[in-house]
Parts: sequence; structure tokens; C-alpha cells
Amino acid sequence: MPAVSTVTHLGLSLAQLAIETAGILAFALSGLIEAARKRLDAVGVVVVAGLTAFGGGTLRDVLLDRRPFFWVQHANWVWALLALCIAAMLFLRAKDLPITARAMQWPDALGMGLFAASGTQLALQLQLPAIIAVLMGVVTAVCGGVLRDIVCNEIPSAFSDHRPYALCAFAGGWVLVGMTALGWPEELSLLLAATLAAALRVAVLLSGYSLPAWTIAAPRDRAP
Repeated sequence: MPAVSTVTHLGLSLAQLAIETAGILAFALSGLIEAARKRLDAVGVVVVAGLTAFGGGTLRDVLLDRRPFFWVQHANWVWALLALCIAAMLFLRAKDLPITARAMQWPDALGMGLFAASGTQLALQLQLPAIIAVLMGVVTAVCGGVLRDIVCNEIPSAFSDHRPYALCAFAGGWVLVGMTALGWPEELSLLLAATLAAALRVAVLLSGYSLPAWTIAAPRDRAP
């Protein structure tokens, strides 16, 4: 029995590592594209990409009191981020490709789904209540993009474009909670929850669906 338990734990750790690595690269790419759109210099590109990739997970680790932070524990991710930024800047400069806001949305959707699942799973491992675990997934998935937009002097798109973003992460987190409660294999649950959250976001982008905006009625003129 101990051997089986060890294998299961090792498999989950490898699955989480793969999910977080893919999420970091996807979010770093979205931050890099936004920085390029804003015509930032090389330092700005690296900083924005790093905030996007590591910001949500860092806030999650602070809230869960996890030390060292995930990117400190896996320092190779920082090297991978630097390599990605350098390669992308050289490629974009050589090809002179047009960079649009829509191009940023696809890697952002992928990163959101991956981080929603991994953040929820880490909180569940700490035996936190389901609602808290799902919220940790949302924090992990959303806050990197929020920091990216703030640094780039934009109102965070997660709050302003009226297209479900945090709700997609929220739904993906609950899928993971449900699969875990039903006894599904943890690696499969992690992958399916990440896929569902990302797919929901992509479906929103393709369909153009938007949430209703908050409207305030115009004040009526009072008679003198």
C-alpha cells in the first residue's frame, strides 16, 4: 500500500508541475504580447511577462502561507521566462508581425484554465473548504492578468470587458472539486478541469457573449 500511495502522489506532483509550467508559459506569452503592443523596452517586456506569469500564483502562495513561492522553488521557470522573452523579442523584431489585442487573448485563455485547476488543487491538498479552494484557483488564474493590465495602464480586462473570465475559472474549479469528491483520478481531474475552464473562455471569445454591464439611470431634471 505505501508503494501505491507514493506512486499516486508522485503522479499528481508531476501533473501539477506540467500544468503549472504550461500555465506559466501561456501567461508569459500573453504578457509579452501586451508589452509589445505597448512598445515597452526590453526590461518592460520582461517585467510585464513575469508579473503575468507569476503574479497570480505568488498571491495564492501568500494567502496559503506557502514557502518558498512556487517560482522560487522552481527557479528554472525564471530562466525559461527570460529565454522566452529574448526569443520572442528577436522573432517579432525580425518578422515585424502585427500585434493585436486579440492575439493576447488565446494564450491568456489557456493560462487561465491551467492556473484555475492547479490553484484549486493545491488548496484542496491543504484540506481547505471547497469554496476557499475554488477561490484560490480564481486568484491564481486572474490576478496575473490584472497586474499585467495595471502596469500597462489599462483597466483590467477581467473586470471591464464584460466577457466571463473569472466565472470561467470559477466553473473550472468546481469541476475539479466535484471530480475529486467523486473519487476520480487526481491527474485526470486536474487536466479536465483545466481544459473545461479554458474551453469556456475560448467559447466566450468566439461567440462574443458578454455579461450585462452595470448601468445607472440618468438623473431626472427637477422642475424649478
